[in-house]
Amino acid sequence: MMQIHLHDLRFFAFHGLYEEETILGNHFEVNIDISYTPVSLPVNQLYDTINYVLVYELVADRMAVATPLLETLATEIAMSVLDRFSMAENVVVSIYKLGAPIENFEGRLGVSFTLNRD
Repeated sequence: MMQIHLHDLRFFAFHGLYEEETILGNHFEVNIDISYTPVSLPVNQLYDTINYVLVYELVADRMAVATPLLETLATEIAMSVLDRFSMAENVVVSIYKLGAPIENFEGRLGVSFTLNRD
């Protein structure tokens, strides 16, 4: 089993339930891990693996669409990965809101979603 990891992807976007979030925006961090069995070993060609540039573009495109819930983003990104990359067997998506609109809140909050092909 091979995994590719795209971690600490940073985006400024307008996700959130509250009107101020959709107007002011916020900073988000995305981590994505994809497990798959390579077509052949050793992995010598790009077509024998999952192209992480294409994964990044998929995530960036989805993060650009304002969405009320992080849960929606995480599940839709995971489903899109499995739809787009036939060799992907498992995907884990974590999304963190870095500036939560909670009084006196320090830190980050987020969601994680794991999806298996079967």
